[in-house]
Amino acid sequence: MDFRRASVAGAAYSAVVGWGAERSVPERLRPTAYRAFARAVGADLGEVELDLRAYATFGDFFVRRLKPGARPIAPDGILSPCDGVIAVNGRAQNGTLIQAKGRDYTVAELVADDALAARLANGAYATIYLSPRDYHRVHAPVSGRVIRYDYLPGALWSVKPWVVERRDRLLARNERVVITLNAGALGLVAVVMVGAGGVGNIELPHGPSSATFRAAGERRTIELDASVARGDELGAFRLGSTVVVLFEPHATRELLGEPGQPIRVGERFGDRACFRHLGARIPERVEPAIDEHRREQRTAQEPHEAHAPELPDGLSVQTTRAGRV
Repeated sequence: MDFRRASVAGAAYSAVVGWGAERSVPERLRPTAYRAFARAVGADLGEVELDLRAYATFGDFFVRRLKPGARPIAPDGILSPCDGVIAVNGRAQNGTLIQAKGRDYTVAELVADDALAARLANGAYATIYLSPRDYHRVHAPVSGRVIRYDYLPGALWSVKPWVVERRDRLLARNERVVITLNAGALGLVAVVMVGAGGVGNIELPHGPSSATFRAAGERRTIELDASVARGDELGAFRLGSTVVVLFEPHATRELLGEPGQPIRVGERFGDRACFRHLGARIPERVEPAIDEHRREQRTAQEPHEAHAPELPDGLSVQTTRAGRV
């Protein structure tokens, strides 16, 4: 099946699943339905924030928040951004990332931004797979400022491990949102939320969900300046998917954990690097290369005439034609 046909098929499947996930469940049936789902996938209902009757749809249940204290925040270091299982953990090699044994892709393909990719080309990174049993919200691994969202259109293939092992560049071809953080002395951090078959949308606290942009099939960039502390929420998935988190080389020597190891939001996932030991320069300002790259893109691109969705005050959307993935 070629990419376009697979994209259409994946979108259609996700639309059907999304439609079902948003259908209201009769209140009296909600506890029974959600307990049955939890038993089937192994979800822990003891952590759920609200009474099960409060979740009107399966979609609401999938993105449930947890009780206070269910995910303690480690007192120091880099945090895990989500619940899941570590699929890959290592350092990028000249811009190359490992998807699975014998299958590579590049940072530039994943984030679709040459200036950002250059900064992350040799840094630590990890891929975390979220299954339907997991808590589906994604959190900040470090403190800083969220400076942009990039919605990148693509296919909606499954990201189950056996599929990832067999399909080239899947994580760089699926629909995704790149969340870029300016983490001060740690530089830029990219938290990439990768969509998958059955994932109705990716919800963002400071912008529209990915479903808003999907029909147009075009890249959208939202620039913002939102402060986040370690452990603050960055977004949420409908159903399971994958998160790829990437750092600049000077930020940390390595992330903790081994492939196949379960991990939870808020657990210590890495140490801030000792800059003096590494001989790395602490950047005083990390935006200039990104800003210059954006100016070049704006000059080269024609503005898109399609109606942009309404955004909160102070945010703007830029549209570019989707490149080949």
